[in-house]
Amino acid sequence: MDVATGAERGTTERVLTLLGLLQQRQVWTGPELADRLGVTPRTVRRDVERLRTLGYPVHASQGVGGGYRLGAGQDLPPLLLDDQEAIVTAVSLLVGAGGAIASAGDAALRALTKLDRVLPTRLRHEVRALSGSVESFGGGRTPVDPEVLMMLARACRDEVEAGFDYPSGSQARRRQVEPYRLVASDRRWYLLAYDLDRDDWRSFRVDKMTEVSARTWRFRPRPAPDAATYVQEGVASRVYPHRARFLVHASADTVRSQIPASAAVVRPRGNERCEVLSGAENLDAVLMHTLLLGHEFEVLDPPELSKRCHALAQRLLSAGATMPEMADS
Repeated sequence: MDVATGAERGTTERVLTLLGLLQQRQVWTGPELADRLGVTPRTVRRDVERLRTLGYPVHASQGVGGGYRLGAGQDLPPLLLDDQEAIVTAVSLLVGAGGAIASAGDAALRALTKLDRVLPTRLRHEVRALSGSVESFGGGRTPVDPEVLMMLARACRDEVEAGFDYPSGSQARRRQVEPYRLVASDRRWYLLAYDLDRDDWRSFRVDKMTEVSARTWRFRPRPAPDAATYVQEGVASRVYPHRARFLVHASADTVRSQIPASAAVVRPRGNERCEVLSGAENLDAVLMHTLLLGHEFEVLDPPELSKRCHALAQRLLSAGATMPEMADS
C-alpha cells in the first residue's frame, strides 16, 4: 500500500489551505498568499496551478487591485471552514431544518449530515450534540451566546445536570436541572428540562440564563413530554392571564398559516377542523383574533367566553342598526 511522504502531505495541506483562503475573500495578492502560507511567491504560483489542474477556476490579474481570485465554476467546490465557521453553520442549518424557511427543512438536514461527515473528530461531536439536542417549531431569532447554546447541547447529549441563574420575580435564582432538548421557536431558544428543585418539567428561555454551567454528574433520563409541543403550548398560553380553546372549522394547515407558532397551538381534528389553544390579555382580545381568522368556530373553554360571544354579537348588531340610511340622491 502506498504511503504519502511527509512532503506530499505538506503540499496537500498547503493547497487545501490556499483553497480556503481564496474562498474567504474576493482577491489576494501573491505576496499576501505567500506570507499566509509561509512559502515563496513561486510556490504560490505552483499551488495555484495544482488547483487549476483539479478543476478550480483560479484567475490571476495584473496591476493595481490585481491578484488571485476564485471564479465561479460549473460545479460547486467544497467549502473549507474553520472551527468557528463550522459550528455557526451547524446552528444555522439546524434553525433552517426547523422550518424557518418554507420547504427548506429537508435540504438543511441533508446539508447538516454532509457537514457532519467531513468535519474533523474534534468538531463532529459538537455538531452531533446540536443535531441530537435541538427541535423546532419555527426559527430562532433572539441572539444567544453560542457558547451557552453549545454547553447546553452537550449537556443534553451527555445526559449531565446543568445549572444557571434565572429570573424569578425581582431577582435571579439558581436552577439545577436535567436538560433534555433545546427548542427553537420563531423568536427565541428554549431549554426543556426537569427542574430538580420543583420536581417537575419546565421550559427556560436561553437568552435569560446567566452563569450557565454543566456538571459531570450524569442522570438517568425520565419519560419526557414532546419537547416542541411542550414549549410551544407554554409560549402560546402561559404568558397570558387568559387562555381559551376553540374548535375551528378549517384544516390545521390553513389555520397554522394564519397564526404565528408562538401565538397559538393548533391541533388537527380531522381533515377540515382543528382545535386552537391561545391566550391573550383579556377574553375579548382572544375572541376577536379568532373571529378575524374568517372561519366558523365554536368555544370549547372557558365557559364564560360563550357569554362574551353573545355580548360581542349584540354590540356589533347594535353598531350596524344605528348607521344612518343613505339619502336618495
